[in-house]
Amino acid sequence: MKYALAIDIGASGGRHIVGWEEGGEIKTSEIYRFANGMDTLDGHLVWDTDRLFSEVVKGIKLSLEKFPTLESLSIDTWGVDYALLRGNEVVKPVYAYRDSRVDVPIEEVHKIISFAELYSRTGIQFNKFNTIYQLYADKMAGRLNGVTDFLMLPEYLMYRLTGVKKKEFTDATTTGLVNCETLKFDEYIWEKLGLPDCLMAEISAPGTLVGRLTDEVKAMVGGDLDVVLCATHDTGSAVEAIDMKTNSPYISSGTWSLLGVKTERAINDECSRESDYSNEGGVGYNRYQKNITGMWIIQSLRREMCPDTSYGEIADMAAASDFEELFDVNDNVFMAPESMKDAIAEYLTSRGKPAPVTDADYFNSAYHSLADGYRAAISDMESNTGKVYPEIYIVGGGAKNGYLNSLTEKYTGKRVIALPIEATAIGNIKIQLGRN
Repeated sequence: MKYALAIDIGASGGRHIVGWEEGGEIKTSEIYRFANGMDTLDGHLVWDTDRLFSEVVKGIKLSLEKFPTLESLSIDTWGVDYALLRGNEVVKPVYAYRDSRVDVPIEEVHKIISFAELYSRTGIQFNKFNTIYQLYADKMAGRLNGVTDFLMLPEYLMYRLTGVKKKEFTDATTTGLVNCETLKFDEYIWEKLGLPDCLMAEISAPGTLVGRLTDEVKAMVGGDLDVVLCATHDTGSAVEAIDMKTNSPYISSGTWSLLGVKTERAINDECSRESDYSNEGGVGYNRYQKNITGMWIIQSLRREMCPDTSYGEIADMAAASDFEELFDVNDNVFMAPESMKDAIAEYLTSRGKPAPVTDADYFNSAYHSLADGYRAAISDMESNTGKVYPEIYIVGGGAKNGYLNSLTEKYTGKRVIALPIEATAIGNIKIQLGRN
């Protein structure tokens, strides 16, 4: 029996899950979990990649102790963030996507190439944290001088394990630098922005072998195994885990809610651009998808108001409130406010609406607003694709939230099929086992 290790890292935590095929199904065993989060350094939000690598290695060691015949592993994370390298040395700090350093570079990029032209070439929705703007911020700050590589975070962590630098398709498409027709890095964008040619590396498909562990890592973990590219953008792996009877919209619900549907090719027309839809790589298909601020708002409110209260208790608390004022969860004021509570209150009162009073009111307003965000996104999807979808599949941590699922049904009018599974890890494992 072949055993594969999925290392699934999100913005708030990571997990090591071993999987295998048994009776035609993927069985899993969780081995290790660890906390993750952005650090603040000199006023900027950054990732501690050394800490992340240490956690990755610790989990591999524990996995090999429990499953000594483990054959392979792969790593997935959120998209857009990356590490720059000069040879084998990482350029620090490694910035986090919520950092504000891109405000001026966005304007400069759009002076060179309008967003409309970028969208026509890449099909990627505008987000201020898109890799293209982060890389241009690096150029403006001189951080690209002497740089030889840029690796998305899962690629960088697998490089630390193997010594091999390899770029993966699904994560590459989150950068805003891949042409949605050729499915390669867009040379025109690269040239216009004056980015170093050496960073425009070949892109490999999910399932590609990266390499074996280095001698140093083998000694740390007590064994050796293949390191393989999964769909390293976590949503790409999550979609692989969804067993759909018919092609239906999905929501990968976590810190972000990624709402989309599989299509044969990119849909990058003006209506799609105006409704902020992206076209990201899937495993043999296009993901017509929209990023919606998800459980980040709930997580931030919990951290600020009631850190010892479980998410289940928070959902029950919200359901008992009758405060249902709506706010736009995708407004930039909710990206990284010092106080999420204050940001919500100010948003509502500045528009002539009452502010929440109790903690339950804040959570209920957030849940209703998130469900309303799903409604608007699905309405745009159906208009843009010319199709009507009767149901929505929800996977990820948010699939366990019965209250949000009920609100999603209420606001969208669609049947919700919630799959409270470790979807990203299962998709990661399926690719390693060749089940995709």
